[in-house]
Amino acid sequence: MNTTALNWIGGEWIDNGNYRESSNPANGEKIGFFADGGKEEAAQGIAAAKKAFKETSWKTDRQLRYKVLNELADQFEIHHEELVDMLTLENGKIRGEAEFEFGLVVPKLRYFAAHVLTQHGRALETSPGSFSVVLTEAIGVAGVIAPWNSPIILMIRSLAPALAAGCTAIIKMPAQTAQVNALINKVFASVKSLPKGVINQFTESGSEGAALIVESPDVPAVSYTGSTHTGKILMHNGAPQLKRFGFELGGKTPMLIFDDANLDVAVPTLEKAITVFAGQFCMTGSRILVQKGIADELIKKLSERLENVKVGPAADSRSDMGPMIDKANVERVDKIVEKAISEGAEVRVRGGKITEGPLASGAFYRPTLLQVSDNKLEIIQDETFGPVATVQVFETAQEAVELANDNVYGLAASVWSQDVDLPLKIVRELEAGTVWINAWAEVRDEFEEGGYKLSGLGRLNGLASLNDFLEHKHIVHQHGTI
Repeated sequence: MNTTALNWIGGEWIDNGNYRESSNPANGEKIGFFADGGKEEAAQGIAAAKKAFKETSWKTDRQLRYKVLNELADQFEIHHEELVDMLTLENGKIRGEAEFEFGLVVPKLRYFAAHVLTQHGRALETSPGSFSVVLTEAIGVAGVIAPWNSPIILMIRSLAPALAAGCTAIIKMPAQTAQVNALINKVFASVKSLPKGVINQFTESGSEGAALIVESPDVPAVSYTGSTHTGKILMHNGAPQLKRFGFELGGKTPMLIFDDANLDVAVPTLEKAITVFAGQFCMTGSRILVQKGIADELIKKLSERLENVKVGPAADSRSDMGPMIDKANVERVDKIVEKAISEGAEVRVRGGKITEGPLASGAFYRPTLLQVSDNKLEIIQDETFGPVATVQVFETAQEAVELANDNVYGLAASVWSQDVDLPLKIVRELEAGTVWINAWAEVRDEFEEGGYKLSGLGRLNGLASLNDFLEHKHIVHQHGTI
């Protein structure tokens, strides 16, 4: 392939000559080059977005925003195959997972296009002859900082509501998916109704460009998906500007399995909750809490399934799980597992890194399952971000809730029981922004997604997602009485 991926700013392709290599995580081979952006590209993008916000009709023309969001959806559909192909090649996702990610993009764009024409304000005659009206107005330039694990959908998840609200955007994309990013830019460039400067996107291997987005007074709102550690840094750096942040951060999803759960349904889902995207997913079901009566049976069945997961490149249609993003992350995850074992975790399935055979050149890590009794261990409390899960045994529902909530994260949780009443009672007690009953990783455009505690600020999807990008203006009109 060996193509050069460029940035897209102010409606133009930007080539700064600062090239770096893109590689295939399945074998480490070079697949192309990209123009590595940074502070200069961020500054150019911010300026272009600010100009478009002030000088075009974008922020006030609902029909234009409606048209552009639908055209974006159309163009993503046209470029479906090449985007999915590149996700499998550069991001490492097996075909089905790449299709799953892409499949979320078009409906989300069309959902927020509909929002543009259905959004409304309020009006009231507060006293005779005195009227109050509330208008919503776009806040200005929105900064979007997207992660590498699901680069298309997690960028669109922030961009779509920002555009629907009337904001223009500066987007920082990760270097690990530079070739995917370039194809996204190709989609942006193909939208004929899109005014120049409304969307600006650059790829960056470092952090100077992202830092400028956070610190700039010309970017009043930032939507970031990534680690809690980085989120804290961004919040600190944006404090002088009283920056409005929308964060979806780390997660440590507890999966509560009760004695009456249907294991024929639960166990295959638990397997996928550990292995989808090679565990590089904020909602990875990495904490399995199982009631004592079925603990042995569940551990046995899940262990068998994990041991039979076929790890391999996305190019092999027989692969059940692809590589991690790079070998550095493989080493990081393996150290976490080894530390947990040294601290008393009992090995149920020791997958680990692949060091021999044809997969040794790639960033592959076989699924691992550890049984743990100490809820304070690092592997229980911290996000692993790899295909590793722990299993803990509980006796009562109250104990399960206490274990699940004994964590700094609160992004998502899952409850498994055939009881009619128990799950609904448990749901109210769990400290999590999303809770599934007898399911996992079901996300709806129409309903809010976000985290409690250190898992984030604000919400994405649903009606609340526009709040990060809007100002509310109260207008009082007093004309007196006749």
